[in-house]
Amino acid sequence: MASQTLQSLEVTNEVCTLPVYRPLIGFDKQEIIDVSEKIETYETSVLPYEDCCTIFVAKHPVTKPNINVIKKSEMKLEEKIDELMETAVQTAESVICS
Repeated sequence: MASQTLQSLEVTNEVCTLPVYRPLIGFDKQEIIDVSEKIETYETSVLPYEDCCTIFVAKHPVTKPNINVIKKSEMKLEEKIDELMETAVQTAESVICS
């Protein structure tokens, strides 16, 4: 995946202020499927629901991102983050699972 290239990982680390955990980074697709089957999450993972990957995926993923371009994008996001957070809080839904 584009987000897993060394250059992309480096840029992600540069702009993130919190740690990014990548527990499956050394696994190939089949190894990840095997683990998900073992821990009984595979069937849920293949349900036909939109998730953040399908909603926010770039039309043309970048495999060699430019740190200066990313930092400029982050600065634009800073200007809107409070508004986005307020919208998220106002539209949040609670789901109780038992």
